[in-house]
Amino acid sequence: MSEKTERQPPLPKRLKEARVSIGIPQKTLGILAGIDEFSASARVNQYEKGKHAPDYAMVRRLATVLKVPCSYLYEENDDIAAMLRLYYQLNDDERKQIFEKIITMQLDSIK
Repeated sequence: MSEKTERQPPLPKRLKEARVSIGIPQKTLGILAGIDEFSASARVNQYEKGKHAPDYAMVRRLATVLKVPCSYLYEENDDIAAMLRLYYQLNDDERKQIFEKIITMQLDSIK
């Protein structure tokens, strides 16, 4: 991992990925997350560029609008982030099935 990559928090990248994937502009995301409409675009832009970091309460609001778990926005590993996002979209029964499958796979690997 390069020094540059180690210094960059994942939030700016994940925030932009999630926003672009649902097709909303920065301003819309900001407004829906409770930011004043006149500064919404600039604030989200600063978050996505890593110039400023939102506090946790704002991260929760952004995650709610983006329909992702907060943990997705902080996850460094791309594969784990993708799994978090997919898992979050499942209903409770589907999540239970996935969890049971993982436990079974883990137990099988021990044998």
